[in-house]
Amino acid sequence: MSGHSKWSTIKRKKGEKDGARAKIFTKISREILVCIKESGSADPASNGKLRDLIAKAKSNNIPNDNIDRLLKKAAGGTEKNDYENCVYEGYGPGGVAVMVDCLTDNRNRTAGEIRHFFDKSGGNMGTAGCVSFMFKRRGLVTLDNEDGDIDYDKLMEAVIEAGCEDFDLDDDTAEVFSEPTEVTTAADSLTKSGYKVLSAEAVYLPDTYTSLESEEHQRRMEQLLDSLDDNDDVQNVWTNLE
Repeated sequence: MSGHSKWSTIKRKKGEKDGARAKIFTKISREILVCIKESGSADPASNGKLRDLIAKAKSNNIPNDNIDRLLKKAAGGTEKNDYENCVYEGYGPGGVAVMVDCLTDNRNRTAGEIRHFFDKSGGNMGTAGCVSFMFKRRGLVTLDNEDGDIDYDKLMEAVIEAGCEDFDLDDDTAEVFSEPTEVTTAADSLTKSGYKVLSAEAVYLPDTYTSLESEEHQRRMEQLLDSLDDNDDVQNVWTNLE
């Protein structure tokens, strides 16, 4: 059931230094706050999406105390910022398709910053739909396989039982694909089967991939991804970079 090319996204630094961890926590915090506001529940036992986000925070080495304080803050209604989701699309250096998923309390500010990053790298930000047709929306559950003890056949059984479509098993992780609306249900099923869920979210997977032969294009693409990763409003970045 494997065979999918690895989807391209910004790789998070897992606690390499306090600054990096703080930036990751800022991004995940926004997702948690929006999730609680939209669902009206700060209880992970009854809020599957919140449970997935907490797992994501823990997999990024966010301390439990930080997570608990955030949940209490959200439940108490003391968070004043009103974040909204927006997705920006464009082409990076060498024609690489890029989709940028953001949570922002100022759409105009964020749009200007994202456009600047594209321009500075030699790419260009386009209008809605200019590259999204190259991607397919899918659910992705990432499982921990750091110890390398996941058995392929047993995982296949668990994936089928969870109602998922496909999976890839690598040395450190297993990636299980589902319908985007069923990702939380899939994560719950895989957890009950004994697997450790690192993250569960809807993602954009490219239908085709673009390679960069030019070292200058490669350098500029790395510059674009680094700039996006450093921006607090940016939650996820998907590309069709091979």
